[in-house]
Amino acid sequence: MAEVSKQAEAFQQKLKGMGSAREVKELPDSARTAQEAADAIGCEIAQIAKSILFKLQQSGEPLLVIASGTNRIDEQKVLQHTGDAPGKADAKFVREHTGYVIGGVPPMGHAEPIRTLIDKDLLQYDTIWAAAGHPKAVFELTPEELTQLTQADVVQVC
Repeated sequence: MAEVSKQAEAFQQKLKGMGSAREVKELPDSARTAQEAADAIGCEIAQIAKSILFKLQQSGEPLLVIASGTNRIDEQKVLQHTGDAPGKADAKFVREHTGYVIGGVPPMGHAEPIRTLIDKDLLQYDTIWAAAGHPKAVFELTPEELTQLTQADVVQVC
């Protein structure tokens, strides 16, 4: 079994453990960026729920922000919601806290609980797509499912 399949299957099992019947789909090409994912899936780039991990500057804690694929995260708005400025998280930090590589970080099912914010703009879509543990793996869900599965705060971050 290929590495992609193992990672996608492991995330699939985590989804099932959370009570979700959603299926992970492996794409023939990378979905590392929101544009690549939208092109491969055939949806609007705004329907891609990109998971960006930050390292909060004061506390050093991870913060996951799930934003629409077309939106740029406003660090000032994140600061207003968290009281701590978001900083860049390197690949080692991302893997250590989520269990996944950059480009494949799903919105839930991480190595440890991570405080999460969801971009309000994602709520306007009937369905959205998110990474599923590997840059070639994705899954479809509704914004309501995303909010329920992540237990995240829905805020304006863009």
